[in-house]
Amino acid sequence: MTVKITPRAQPLTLAAAVLAAIASQGSEAAAATKEKCYGISMAGQNGCKAGPGTTCAGTSTVDYQGNAWTLVDKGSCLEIELPAMADGSPRQPSLEPLDRDLPA
Repeated sequence: MTVKITPRAQPLTLAAAVLAAIASQGSEAAAATKEKCYGISMAGQNGCKAGPGTTCAGTSTVDYQGNAWTLVDKGSCLEIELPAMADGSPRQPSLEPLDRDLPA
């Protein structure tokens, strides 16, 4: 199927393309000020492809899953306070995947 753009629609098409280009540049700039923070995501709120047991965004099944990440402001990850683990030991965020709170 061929879509023909009429002369009247061309300015709108061009405007949409320009807005899409601007939006993608803005999201790239925003991503440059973010970093992956592991072990802070609540179940179902992780970023894409967290690790074994996940396939894409929103597929983590355990709160604070160690191999699941969420984008946070650069430099803030290690400052995030998390509740203690079940045994009372501290639960810490990380810039690298963790081997804790993994799905059974």
